Amino acid sequence: MDDLTLLKVQDLEIAVRIWNPQAPRTLVAWHGLARHGGDFEALAHRLGPQWRIIAPDTPGRGLSSWSPTPEQHYLYNHYMTIALAVLDHFNLDSVPWVGTSMGGLLGMRLASDAEHAGRIERLMLNDVGPALNPDALIHMGQYFAQPYQFNQLSELEKELRDNYASFGIQSDRTWAEMTRDSARRLPDGSWSFHYDPRIAEQFIHDTPRDNWADWLAIDCPLMLLRGANSALLDRETADRMSREQPSMVSLEAEGCGHAPMLDRTSQVEPLRQFLEG
Repeated sequence: MDDLTLLKVQDLEIAVRIWNPQAPRTLVAWHGLARHGGDFEALAHRLGPQWRIIAPDTPGRGLSSWSPTPEQHYLYNHYMTIALAVLDHFNLDSVPWVGTSMGGLLGMRLASDAEHAGRIERLMLNDVGPALNPDALIHMGQYFAQPYQFNQLSELEKELRDNYASFGIQSDRTWAEMTRDSARRLPDGSWSFHYDPRIAEQFIHDTPRDNWADWLAIDCPLMLLRGANSALLDRETADRMSREQPSMVSLEAEGCGHAPMLDRTSQVEPLRQFLEG
């Protein structure tokens, strides 16, 4: 990243990663459940100096604060509060939004909200939609709720490679960078992941919602990138999304599951065309 902004939102510090801070155009990029804003570095480099990328770390992840009360802060309603605070801080009245998984659902909520829909100028969803495979959700909730501990950094990298194989990462350098950005030291010198295991409590505390109603309410330009091998977003759901929003741009990422890293020309160039309208 080229810059880092730290915001205080309801006693939690929110880290916002920024690339190309002087660029004439701005894109907000929001990560998935157990990731952080650093995942968009490759996208920032591929989009180039015309685009400022603003990528927050959601509380409990990356460089942002962990919450002492997850039942209050690890919820979509609170993420909405944070998103609006980020947009206000950077004086963004209306901005394109790219959301991977959880970040896409957050973008959907903003884009369908009667009061705030105008803040999202156009919305790109990265392997997420109004309905998600329940077995995949159960697996994610169970996996990320576990406290991981590794004696060596190489063990952490192996676990990353196994769990995120569906990202479609193709280079050892990218895995090494992901390992560096995903690790934190524990007091005894061992290693764990960057995120608070209690983020998985979101599945317990968050209020069920009619995401299809949100989907129908969205009025901005839409794009969907689905991992061709996605375990989370079924092709049937993607087809229904297209039927209910027929102007949506649809793309499948070959060789990827959940969720594409937005680090290849075949993914980024269609996104560039969508962003430039």
